[in-house]
Amino acid sequence: MSAENLDFPEGTALVLGGSGGVGSAIVAEVASRKIPVCMTYQSNRERAEEIADGIRNSGGIVSTAQVSLQDVESLNRCVNDIVDRGRLHSVFIATGYDIPQVSIADLTPELWQRVLRADAEGVFNAIYTTLPHLRAGGGGSYVHISSAGLLRYPPLDILSVAPKAAIEELIKGVAKEEGQHNIRANSIAIGVIETGIFLRLREQGVFDDQWVAQVKQNLPLQRFGSPKEVAKMALFLASSASGYTTGQLIPVDGGYGL
Repeated sequence: MSAENLDFPEGTALVLGGSGGVGSAIVAEVASRKIPVCMTYQSNRERAEEIADGIRNSGGIVSTAQVSLQDVESLNRCVNDIVDRGRLHSVFIATGYDIPQVSIADLTPELWQRVLRADAEGVFNAIYTTLPHLRAGGGGSYVHISSAGLLRYPPLDILSVAPKAAIEELIKGVAKEEGQHNIRANSIAIGVIETGIFLRLREQGVFDDQWVAQVKQNLPLQRFGSPKEVAKMALFLASSASGYTTGQLIPVDGGYGL
């Protein structure tokens, strides 16, 4: 896809979770198109500033903000700062959570509630604080990073898949109700991406060599994905190149769902 086909209006893109593996790849991809971008982090300011400095050194325009999706005030501060400088036109939701692999039989109500609140309620808070500004600016796009587990359930992954299922219905609802305001909303169902939580769990031995080999063997492409491959799809979905696409769950999973 050519740069000319990936048009965005003047203004700023917001990447929630921009200091994470996939999030930082989205920040870099957006900034490479000379689109101003605000990237958020929850606690790791040092990593966020390191990523931002690298992008600035390459000519990108990027700002950082400390945000928790459970803290509506922090979201409001971030969004208000963006719209004080111009239009907010794209919201990428790439927040991730370091959650355990656990069977449903071993899941506790406390853990279930904590993860649901952090993930599903967090994404609602993100939409709650940004939607009025997308409307006021004449439209825009949401791109949510979801899970390929919604297409084919992976054992022990209930804490990832269940919140994403709730979020997916929220994304569909935004697409259905807000299309009249020129607002689109889509999700990307990612498979195993070689970054972030997956790498940490592999280092901990949760995913051993046998697991890796078996999963790759069952993928049509027989390899795991890269953050940049997710970022390129995210940029496409937010841009005018996908202007007639909304309410969709697009797999970037190497064929896992087949």
